[in-house]
Amino acid sequence: MTVAPHTGQIVESGDTAAAQASRQFTWHSEADTETFARQLAAQPPLANAFITLHGDLGAGKTTLVRHLLRVLGVQGRIKSPTYAVVEPHEAPGLAPQATTVWHFDFYRFDDPREWEDAGFRDIFANPGLKVAEWPEKAAALTPLADLAIHIEAMDDTERKVTLHAHTPAGHALLQGL
Repeated sequence: MTVAPHTGQIVESGDTAAAQASRQFTWHSEADTETFARQLAAQPPLANAFITLHGDLGAGKTTLVRHLLRVLGVQGRIKSPTYAVVEPHEAPGLAPQATTVWHFDFYRFDDPREWEDAGFRDIFANPGLKVAEWPEKAAALTPLADLAIHIEAMDDTERKVTLHAHTPAGHALLQGL
């Protein structure tokens, strides 16, 4: 029996499978932000994803989260968790995989002991969507983001948006957009 020569991998290694992929978008208005939120919400892997949001103050991170939460069926007032660090939201649009969205804002986070004291490790160990603004403030403590969304304000209305997928779930989200 003769063995045919083979070039290239038959099965992707962990490093290749988790290789970073990225996409860029331009949002010309808040309506584009809402459209993106709708597209993201329609992706099944979102229910248990960890998404980080990066950008300067006023870039549109919280605006994106508000649109996403509304699309997922969150009712009532949606406030930024800047002072509370985390706000839980019941999102019927994530069912049946999960129904909770944990919205973190680590802008004022500066004490790693708060991570344990607040039970954040338990939150990340359980099902549900986790969305974090200012994740770099807690980077040593959070798991690897499935999808990182970088938002750059070009002017009062236009945003340059870059998505980076870091995990298989992130790749699935990225492919669906």
